Amino acid sequence: MAPALGIRGRVIGLTLVPVAIIGVLLLFQLISGKIDDLDRSLRTRAVAIARQLAPAAEYGVASGNVEVLETLLEKAAIEPDVRGVAVFADNGQWLAQVGPGDWDDPSRRQLSRDQIQQIEYPDRLVYYAPITRTEVAVDDFSPVGERLGAAASPTRLLGWVGLEVSRSATVKSQRDAIVRSLLILLAGLSVSFYLAWRIGREITRPILALTHTVSRIGEGHLEERVVQSGQAELGVLQRGVNHMAAHLQEMQGQMQGKIDQATARLVYQASHDALTGLINRREFEQRLERARTSALEQGREHALCYMDLDQFKVINDSCGHAAGDELLRQLALLLKGKLRERDMLARLGGDEFALLLENCSIDDALEVADVFRSEVQRFRFKWGDRIFAVGISAGMVAINADSGTAAGLMSAADAACYVAKDRGRNQIHLYERRDADLVRHRGEMQWVTRIQRALEENRLSLSWQEIRRTNAAPEPGTRHVELLLRMVDDDGGEILPMAFIPAAERYSIMPALDAWVVEETLRLCKRYLKSACEVQCLFAVNLSGASLKDPTFRKTLLAQLQQNPDLGPHLCFEITETAALGNLGVVNGFIDAMRGFGCSFALDDFGSGLSSFTYLKNLRVDYLKIDGAFVRDIATNATDRSMVEAIHRIGHQMGLQTVAEYVESEEILSLLREIGVDYAQGSAVRRPEPIDTLCARE
Repeated sequence: MAPALGIRGRVIGLTLVPVAIIGVLLLFQLISGKIDDLDRSLRTRAVAIARQLAPAAEYGVASGNVEVLETLLEKAAIEPDVRGVAVFADNGQWLAQVGPGDWDDPSRRQLSRDQIQQIEYPDRLVYYAPITRTEVAVDDFSPVGERLGAAASPTRLLGWVGLEVSRSATVKSQRDAIVRSLLILLAGLSVSFYLAWRIGREITRPILALTHTVSRIGEGHLEERVVQSGQAELGVLQRGVNHMAAHLQEMQGQMQGKIDQATARLVYQASHDALTGLINRREFEQRLERARTSALEQGREHALCYMDLDQFKVINDSCGHAAGDELLRQLALLLKGKLRERDMLARLGGDEFALLLENCSIDDALEVADVFRSEVQRFRFKWGDRIFAVGISAGMVAINADSGTAAGLMSAADAACYVAKDRGRNQIHLYERRDADLVRHRGEMQWVTRIQRALEENRLSLSWQEIRRTNAAPEPGTRHVELLLRMVDDDGGEILPMAFIPAAERYSIMPALDAWVVEETLRLCKRYLKSACEVQCLFAVNLSGASLKDPTFRKTLLAQLQQNPDLGPHLCFEITETAALGNLGVVNGFIDAMRGFGCSFALDDFGSGLSSFTYLKNLRVDYLKIDGAFVRDIATNATDRSMVEAIHRIGHQMGLQTVAEYVESEEILSLLREIGVDYAQGSAVRRPEPIDTLCARE
C-alpha cells in the first residue's frame, strides 16, 4: 500500500493538479490548431501553384514547345516544399519534368477534366491539374452587344500538370511546435510548483509543527510545547495542545507517585505473607540460597529450622478459619519478638513456619529453636469463651559446605519435622543422614510419588484369589473370590500391596486407591454378569478406614449402586478391625445403607486389635476373617490354634461364617477342617491369578 501523503503534499497537489490539467488541455488545443494551420497552409499553396501552372502550360502543350514548358516548371520548382513538377499530354505521355517525382499515368486514373485532383501520401501530396483550351466563336454579323454575350464553346483537354509537394517541412514544423509547447508547459509547471511549495510551506509549517509536538507528547515527552505562531483557529488549537500537555504532565506526576506506591506495595506483597507480615516461601527460599552459597564459598555455618503447629487443625476445624487466621497472626507476633537481628522467620503456608539462623552453630540454633518451642507451649489462644493450648514440632538441619541444594535442605528439615511429630509432637528433631526414622519417612515419600504417578498413568491392576470351603464342597452356582490390588512398576513388574499400602495410609492416598478398586470392581462385575459363565461370583473388596470416614467416597459408592442395583448381591466389602472399631457409628451406618442393595460384609484381620471380642457384637457383618498371624502357625503353636478355635466358636455363636487367611499348607487346611472353620484362603487353596483368568477357569 502506498504511503499516505502528508498535509504539505496534499496542499501542493491541490495547487498543481488544476494547473497541470488546464495547461495540458491548452497545450493540446494549441498544438492541434498549429498542426491544422500548417497542413491547411501547405495544401492551399499547392493548389494555388497547380491552378496557376495549368493555364500557363496551355501554350507549351498546344504548341509542343518543351523548352517553354521546362522554363515554366523550373520557376514553379523554386517554391519551397515543391519536390517535383511534370506536364503530361492528354494521352498520359510525359512531356516535361523538373525535380524528382513518383508519377502515375493521369489518363489511367480517370481524373476530372474540370478540377484539380489531390492524392495524399504519408510524406507527400500529389496534385493533378487539367490543362484545357477554350475556343470562343464570334459572329461578325451580330450586333456588338450580342458578340459580347456569345457563349463559350466547350473546353478541350490538352493534358495535365503534376505537382508533388513534400510534407517533411510541415512535419518538422509540427514537431518544433510540440517541443516549444512542452517546454512552455514544463516551465509553467515548474513555476507553479515553486509557488505551490512556498504557499504550502507557509500554510503547513505551523500544522506540521503542531503534529510533531502532538506526536512527541504521545510518545511520553510531556514537556514538549507548541510555539504559538498563529491566530484564529490555529492559535486556539496551539494553545489547546499546550494546555493539554501541561495537564497531562501534571496528571503523570500524580500517577507516577501512585504507581511508585503501588509498586512498593507489590514488591512487599511479593516477598511477604499477607496474613502475618512475615516473609513468604519465595523470598525465604531466595535468602536460603544465598546463605547456602555463603556456606559453600566462605565456609560459614548456618541453620535451618522447619516448624509446624501441633494443634492448628483442631482449632481451625472447631472454630473456623477466622480463628485459625487469628492464631497465626498472634503466633507470628510472638515469634518475631524472639528473633535476633540476622534471624529470618517466614510463613511457608498453612501452619508451617521456617527459621533461618545465619552465622549460627547447630548447638546455638537448637537453643534458639527450643526458646521458640517453649514460648509457643506457654502461649494460650483465646477464642470466644474457649481457650486452647498449642504446641510446635520442629526439624533442624545444619547449613555448611557439605549441604546440598536449597530444595534438599528444605526437604531434610521437613522430614526432621515429620519425625518430631511422629515421636510425640512438641519437640525438636535434628536431621542426620543415617537417622532410621528419616530413612523410613523418605522411603514412604518416594512411595507417595510412585502411587500418585501410577494413579495418573493407570498402572494399577487387580488379581483374584479364591475363598473356598474347607470341606472342599463347592457352593452350587457360586464362587467367592477376593480382589487384590497390584501396582505395575515402570519396568512392567508387579508390586504387591504390602510395599505401598503403609505409605498410602499414612499420607491419605487410600481413598483414591479404594475409589479406583471399587470402580474397576463394578466394571468387572458388569462384564462378568454379561459373560457366558454359568457360575456367579461374590467379589470381596477391601476398604480402608480412611475411605470409610470420607463422606465423598461413601456418597459416590452409594450413587454408583443406585445406578446399578443388580450389582449389590455380588459385592462383599471387607473392612479392617481397627478401622471398624475406630469409627463404629459411621461403619454401621455405611453397612446398613449398603445392605439395602444386597451387599454383604466381612470383618478382616480379626484378632489383631486385641479388643475385638468386646465390640464384635456391635458390628453387623456376615463373615469373620481370622487374622493370618494366628492361622499360619496353628500346626506348631497350640496357643495360635486355641485362638483360632475361640474366634471360630464366638463367630458361630453370633451367626457369622468364619474365614481363615494365610492357609499355606494342606496340614493347616486339615486342622481348620477339624476345627470347623467355614472357609479358607491361601496358597494351599489357590494362588492369586490375573483377573483375565477368572472366567477362563470356570
